[in-house]
Amino acid sequence: MNTPDANPQTTPIRHIDRRALIKWTGAGAAALATGPLFNLSNTKAQTMSNEWDKTFPKSAKVDHQKVTFRNRYGITLAADMYSPKDRGDRRLAAIAVGGPFGAVKEQSSGLYAQTMAERGFITLAFDPSYTGESGGEPRNVASPDINTEDFSAAVDFLGLQPSVDRERIGIIGICGWGGMALNAAAVDKRVKAVATSTMYDMTRVMSKGYNDSVTLEQRAQTLEQLSRQRWADAEKGTPAYGPVSLELKGGEPQFVVEYADYYKTPRGFHPRAINSNASWTLTNPLSFMNMPLLTYIKEISPRPILLIHGENAHSRYFSETAYAAAAEPKELMIIPGARHVDLYDRVDVIPFDRLQSFFEQHLA
Repeated sequence: MNTPDANPQTTPIRHIDRRALIKWTGAGAAALATGPLFNLSNTKAQTMSNEWDKTFPKSAKVDHQKVTFRNRYGITLAADMYSPKDRGDRRLAAIAVGGPFGAVKEQSSGLYAQTMAERGFITLAFDPSYTGESGGEPRNVASPDINTEDFSAAVDFLGLQPSVDRERIGIIGICGWGGMALNAAAVDKRVKAVATSTMYDMTRVMSKGYNDSVTLEQRAQTLEQLSRQRWADAEKGTPAYGPVSLELKGGEPQFVVEYADYYKTPRGFHPRAINSNASWTLTNPLSFMNMPLLTYIKEISPRPILLIHGENAHSRYFSETAYAAAAEPKELMIIPGARHVDLYDRVDVIPFDRLQSFFEQHLA
């Protein structure tokens, strides 16, 4: 465990106004997810693009295929499957990749998946339910239960591929999907190893705020507002949405500016990403407010956990407390000088060598 000095960004965000967080974005993690409240009939995948529309260049070392599969709730998920070109007839270990929260598979998760395929794994980067090219209505909602299930559905799909050894499947969760990945590994014993990168525990930040700074009174006020918003949504028959994510006005905390530098610029912009071009529903936080994701993190043991986080990330404490709560075998890898968003796409910062060795060892 590598633990540099205490997080230098902790103090500036401890007292952020909760309404300001809700205004900013799902990337900042307050205007986030509920379970579906409305018509679930449209569970089919959205129209899928056949063009290479990723935010990263296509690798000549892997084969790429667009695929779909259904989760346990009947929602069709869209995904990109990456396979090493030199795989031959071997049955390989596989890795499902999800996240960040409010992103799509054409962004960070796809980069991780393609890179790990270059290193010898069959990989799958998926759009979570209700987002991107995956199905489900209303659009742009999330759920700690359904999105945990999305990981298990990805394991279902990978385990049915003739090129995959179903006894050698792992998962990677990035940002908000890091918490989902840990929850999925705890409940799904088919997952043999789990890694997270720049992990957020979405249920913790929604219910308690950054650095657990929300008081009981503030929590009650938020739940009152969300409950009244449900009446408004029910009367209209459709959910209300917040403002477009990450439209900065000035005065935002540095970590929000860093999110915008990824999602709103050519570096990481994608038109289907909620954090780039849309917003979550206003009632998004509801199902996250009282369903703590990491309650059973100890039950991942004896399967291994690798937690990767940036030394200067505002979110570093999520990985540190998850590491403290987890049972062995576990590893916390702190990347010197890195901030939260650096681990989205900075290939010179993301420790792909460690990810490769971790999965090679534990999916052997």
